[in-house]
Amino acid sequence: MADPESSFELLEGARAGDPAALDRLLSRYLSPLQRWASGRLPRWARDLSDTGDLVQETLIRTLRNIGSFRPEREGALQAYLRQAVMNRIRDEIRRARRHPAPEELGEDIPSRWTSPLDQAIGQETVDRYEAALADLGDEEREAIIARVELGHTWDEVAAMLGKTSPDAARMATQRALVRLATKMNHAGQ
Repeated sequence: MADPESSFELLEGARAGDPAALDRLLSRYLSPLQRWASGRLPRWARDLSDTGDLVQETLIRTLRNIGSFRPEREGALQAYLRQAVMNRIRDEIRRARRHPAPEELGEDIPSRWTSPLDQAIGQETVDRYEAALADLGDEEREAIIARVELGHTWDEVAAMLGKTSPDAARMATQRALVRLATKMNHAGQ
């Protein structure tokens, strides 16, 4: 993200019907959100489309219907889009649970999926992570999401958080990660 302020301008252009602004917003947020969403949709919940397709469809739909969204700070659009993708992933998981693919298994065929126990343990960890992340302050949450989940550079994180330098952003993110780990440990006890 070269210019943090331009997201606001692109959003307004997309709202006004400018297809170029919509394309630039899509290209700006697509890769980071695909990296973040990678692995969040379990294999058993996927059909012909993969997680990348799901993210792209969600982004296009969300940006075209952005209507009443009014960002109050830098990073708000990113958080809004991330939540839209997370909601879509949850919808896909619910859909897959309602309509599992029929498959006949022989006794000697090993499963390609994780066991129910492994799924429960993995889901429990994700739930603890999400709960602990939601319990952090806005800046801490944005720092973790920007750096860890979306893979932004320290320069980009500094710009998003309004920090004076990449080192200040790195330190703020490290402190946020320590608080996140502490909250996750307490939730697991």
